Amino acid sequence: MLVLFETPGGFALFKVLKEGKLSNAEDLGNEFMTAESARKMVKLKAFDKFDNTSEALEAVAKLLDGTPSKGLRKFLKANCDGETLAVADSKLGNIIKEKLKIDCVHNNAVMELLRGVRSQLTELISGLGDNDLAPMSLGLSHSLARYKLKFSSDKVDTMIIQAIGLLDDLDKELNTYAMRVREWYGWHFPELAKIVQDNILYAKAVKLMGDRINAAKLDFSEILSDEVEADLKEASVISMGTEVSDLDLLHIRELCDQVLSLAEYRAQLYDYLKSRMNTIAPNLTALVGELVGARLISHGGSLLNLSKQPGSTVQILGAEKALFRALKTKHATPKYGLIYHASVVGQAAPKHKGKISRSLAAKAALAIRCDALGDGQDNTMGVENRLKLEARLRNLEGRDLGRLSGSAKGKPKIEVYDKDKKKGSGGLITPAKTYNAAADSLLQTPKVDSENGVKEKKDKKKKKKADDEEEAKTEEPSKKKSKKKKSEAEPETVEPAKKEKKKRKHEEEEAEMPAKKKEKSEKKKKSEV
Repeated sequence: MLVLFETPGGFALFKVLKEGKLSNAEDLGNEFMTAESARKMVKLKAFDKFDNTSEALEAVAKLLDGTPSKGLRKFLKANCDGETLAVADSKLGNIIKEKLKIDCVHNNAVMELLRGVRSQLTELISGLGDNDLAPMSLGLSHSLARYKLKFSSDKVDTMIIQAIGLLDDLDKELNTYAMRVREWYGWHFPELAKIVQDNILYAKAVKLMGDRINAAKLDFSEILSDEVEADLKEASVISMGTEVSDLDLLHIRELCDQVLSLAEYRAQLYDYLKSRMNTIAPNLTALVGELVGARLISHGGSLLNLSKQPGSTVQILGAEKALFRALKTKHATPKYGLIYHASVVGQAAPKHKGKISRSLAAKAALAIRCDALGDGQDNTMGVENRLKLEARLRNLEGRDLGRLSGSAKGKPKIEVYDKDKKKGSGGLITPAKTYNAAADSLLQTPKVDSENGVKEKKDKKKKKKADDEEEAKTEEPSKKKSKKKKSEAEPETVEPAKKEKKKRKHEEEEAEMPAKKKEKSEKKKKSEV
């Protein structure tokens, strides 16, 4: 009987010397307690070494699927003529028996035998030590793990994390240096800051010009437009800046060189980041763009860690402070984090940004999982989901309401409003009234001559005076009568008031009497004493 044993270095075939002891599987472990007893039990017959790691990975991957590799088939054909083969996997034994016509055995005794061989492997195979076996096992296990996870060496998201971090640092440094150039050179030529707004163009102009006196002689056509160049030359003549030395201009120009070199390196780094993102996460890049996708991966730690997060977490990545503050103060939680800077969210109206960011986060979570664990290397899924999101955005903004409203069959019937019609019945409450034009009456004003008009006005004035005199006569007797009534009413009101005053005085005098009597009695007692 032969035993097939797989090692990280290759396949080994052992000849069983004492087949009778296989009947007692429980005592097989005692036969491999020492190297000498193990050599008496089994002996190495043949060894097929792997040429490289890829061959070892291919062989082990096929063994995991239960099929022999091409090298293993050749090895078994050459060394297993008329022998029974003990294998560790029954599925592998069935395939070998079917294809190679070799009898295979798999039972508890075979498993105990393999366990014993593994314990004394370095003693049974000459030239294979523990120092060689350990790194071979580690390398093969790593390769196998990458193969099982469909891992590619090109998909190293660590480079993306470092690149996006460096890109942010470069933006900060570049902005700081550019502002320093503006402030420093502004003492000499302050008008240039308003004429040239871009930092890179400003640094190029300063490096080329140096002293502002040289501006009239130089050609800025490669850097600036014609209008800006004309404004610059005009401002350089009438500038209010102070004079600076040549040494100062030398340092300013060196600082401009630093700004330009940083800007050039930033452009190269952005191109590198763009290519890496299209390789590692093409679907995520198609959805949210290179910068936002790289920041999401950096914030999540890795593409694999980010793929484990749900869409709701992807939506608010980068807004953790606002989230926990809202939970603590019981206010509304944030609707978006880093995903806010995606172009799809930027296109939406403010009232639709929350809905679009939620939809985008859900699609982005699917795209991340596809990029991290999928086999495909294209961005078809990301492009399709982006088109769906843009269609949803148009739907929210009402651009497709006419197209989505349905056919003519589904439109409701619009009835003409009739105020005289009863609800639920076809009868009329009252007949409708129609407009009668004959009932209109027109007042005709007669024409009056000027003399007649003046006479009528005088007659009206006389009548008004007579009426006023009559009213005055009727008012005088009524006033007299009212005065008499008031005079008659006053005595009646005065008399009860006088009576009340007398009563109050009498009561006060009675209240004072006992007090006076007491005082008199006290004085008498004192005088007697």
